[in-house]
Amino acid sequence: MDGSPKTPDATAPVPLDPVEGAGRPVVLVIDDDQPVRQSMEILLQIYGFEVLTAQDGDSGIAAYRQHHPDAVITDVMMPVRDGIETIRALRREFPDAKIIAMSGGGRIGNTDFVSLAVKLGADCGIHKPFEIEEPVELLRGLLTGREGQPDAAV
Repeated sequence: MDGSPKTPDATAPVPLDPVEGAGRPVVLVIDDDQPVRQSMEILLQIYGFEVLTAQDGDSGIAAYRQHHPDAVITDVMMPVRDGIETIRALRREFPDAKIIAMSGGGRIGNTDFVSLAVKLGADCGIHKPFEIEEPVELLRGLLTGREGQPDAAV
C-alpha cells in the first residue's frame, strides 16, 4: 500500500441505497427457469436487494401474499400460471404492486408478450437477453418513483 487514496472501480456494482430505516428492498423473482432465477437472485443481491424466488405464478402469488415484497420481476411464459395471469392477479389483489415483466421472446400477431404484459398491468418490461444492469435500473426507477426509465421495454 502506498498510502494514496483508492479510486472507486467504475465498473463495480453500486448498491441501491435503502430508504433510511427501511432495510434492503425486497424483490420477488418469478421464473420457471431455475438458472434464470438463480442468476437474477445473485445479480440483485450484488446490487443490494434482498431476493425471494418462485418457480411459477401460483407460488409467486403465494410468496407475494406472505412477504409483501417491494417489487416483482416475473417471466411471461411459464407453466401452471403464466406471467400475464400472474400480473393480472397481483394487480387485482395488490393495486400498488411494482411489477416488471420479462420475456425471452414470443408474439401474438403484431404484439410481443412484454408489450402485452405492460398493457395488462406490468409497470414496465424487459426482453431477454438483457444487459446485466437493465433490471437493476428498472427496479431503481420503480422504487424511487422514476418510472419510464430509458429502454423500459415497449
